[in-house]
Amino acid sequence: MSTQYSCDTCSNFRYDDDYEEYVCMAGGMDEDDYSRLMSGTVRECPYYHFDNEYDIVKKQM
Repeated sequence: MSTQYSCDTCSNFRYDDDYEEYVCMAGGMDEDDYSRLMSGTVRECPYYHFDNEYDIVKKQM
């Protein structure tokens, strides 16, 4: 079973006012990386970062 992450929980998935939609803001992703992700040849996104605001709060305490 392959593990695939949902963009909805990724901190790189942000709303872009110019496009008026959510887009991946991962730095360093080029056209080749994007096409590999969309083709399904990569098991999981190397740029995925879980967006958990509670981890930030824990560090502040």
